[in-house]
Amino acid sequence: MNALTEFYGMLLDAIRRRASMDRRLAAILAADVVSFSRLMEADESTTLRSLVAHQSELLNPKIAEHNGRVVKLIGDGILAEFQSVLEAVACAVDIQRAMIIRNDPIPPDHRIEFRIGINLGDVILENGDIFGDGVNVASRLEGIARPGGIAVSAAVRDLVRERLDITFEDTGDQYLKNITRPIRVYQLHLEAQTPDATNLIDTPLALPKRPSIAVLPFENMSGDPQQDYFADGLVEDLITELAKIPSLFVIARNSSYFYKGRPVDVKQVARELGVRYVLEGSVRQSANRIRITGQLLEGTGATHVWADRLEGFAEDLFDLQDRFVTSIVGALEPSIRRAEIERALRKRPDALDAYDLYLKALPHTYANSPAETQKALLLLEAALKRDPNYALAHAYAAWCHEQSYFRCGFDERDKTLALEHCNAALNLGVDDPQALSIAAFVKSNFTHDYDAAIIVLDRALELNHNSALAYGFSALVNAHSERNERAIEHALLALRLSPFDPLNYHPYCALTLAHWFSGRFGEAATYAALAVGANPNFSVAYAYFAAAQVELNNFEAAGEAAKRLVEIAPSFTIGGFTRMGPFRPASIQSLANALGKLPLPP
Repeated sequence: MNALTEFYGMLLDAIRRRASMDRRLAAILAADVVSFSRLMEADESTTLRSLVAHQSELLNPKIAEHNGRVVKLIGDGILAEFQSVLEAVACAVDIQRAMIIRNDPIPPDHRIEFRIGINLGDVILENGDIFGDGVNVASRLEGIARPGGIAVSAAVRDLVRERLDITFEDTGDQYLKNITRPIRVYQLHLEAQTPDATNLIDTPLALPKRPSIAVLPFENMSGDPQQDYFADGLVEDLITELAKIPSLFVIARNSSYFYKGRPVDVKQVARELGVRYVLEGSVRQSANRIRITGQLLEGTGATHVWADRLEGFAEDLFDLQDRFVTSIVGALEPSIRRAEIERALRKRPDALDAYDLYLKALPHTYANSPAETQKALLLLEAALKRDPNYALAHAYAAWCHEQSYFRCGFDERDKTLALEHCNAALNLGVDDPQALSIAAFVKSNFTHDYDAAIIVLDRALELNHNSALAYGFSALVNAHSERNERAIEHALLALRLSPFDPLNYHPYCALTLAHWFSGRFGEAATYAALAVGANPNFSVAYAYFAAAQVELNNFEAAGEAAKRLVEIAPSFTIGGFTRMGPFRPASIQSLANALGKLPLPP
């Protein structure tokens, strides 16, 4: 009996410790010395003295300067956490650049060099230490970083992008030790790179106004000539599916196959075919497994835009080919859109056309916050002055006016303009899946005619069944009308097709609502938290998270979310939220009832 009592006491202590753990999202930096054992064997006292000097004079001050915290020293390494990904990367860059200077007078075989890995992930804080998958991935990234270099995860790269004087080299998915899933890894180059000007022909073709792409024949790496048919079929299907996307200009198969079996210079191909982007890849079969690698490059400087590696079993080649095509096309469209936005942002103001203005508006539209919405509208209005028949600009203008209506005081003029732009987008964009899906979503939020919206969204998905944007909006409309299983299906498809999309708060919100309306409040809270993480300025996600936490009787977390909600949206009221919700009255009332249990304005 005493042993049983002791066991239950230990169990209760463990539960209490677990409950008291602080979980949070953090940027984790792990650093380690290259070839430390060799240096110690050669000169133990000098190596230790140098390491301590580097830690006290450089690493510790730099981490503090960038608002980080040294968690612990691990032998020859250091573990630190930061609240900001940008600060973590800036700190690592400062350290590695300073180490170049500090090592300059030292013979190469006596230098201390660091490898640094950085990851963004969920961590558990206990007694000042941090644990969890986010820490493990950072440590593994450090292990594959180059000497004097920095390796980061995709989440880190996507948040930093061009905000620092560094460039990223996409090294594809890596299988790290003791991490079961592949991790997309980027290696940092600390100096800005300039494009190589060799092999440029003198008379390039004029680029189309739309983003243009050539899909080169994939190389058969299997050593089996009979596998050429699989590689050729894959490329043919890729060209066919990409050609269905109205926003892309795709070079025909006969032109791109001119390069089959020839050594390829991407910059020369881009100029000869008159395209901005070139997709190349390879196919390798080993036993019954097939591996496909692909990379999308911007032609001017042969810089990476996207890269991935896909693997599968070869039992059913046609099914495998279909899955590969879906994955690649689904990833390419948002990747090209991001690259086009970045290109437009670099253009001179006096050189902007309607397409450039539309691209510049997209990040402001995606933010879905009042101030950013107004910036987007100014750019979209300028685009429509240059091209009044621009269906996509009408669609995004409709969405911006919808955002303004629901979050800036229900101005009837916004509603009128939103519906006018919706109708224009539907009439002008009958074959444009983006324009159709946005317009259907916006119109349903005002009319609550979900059936009509779903017909239009299904048409958009027929036009492009690889569109993450269309699946995301379809998931929301299905969630609003409590078609919960279809909402979940389409939301998960959107996330699979484009896992790093700036609009991923849409499928996360759809998953939140579908689980809420099904009474699964734990899952609803999880997806609401992911929606907040995907867009921390979208106030509605905080309302969903707070309501779900109320249903779980977790009033502390609900109160924190409510506090943050009011900070982001000072004019928020439960009554306004009820009026805003594009749901059936009984559905929105269930959310409002939960929010009514919190200190929120009625």
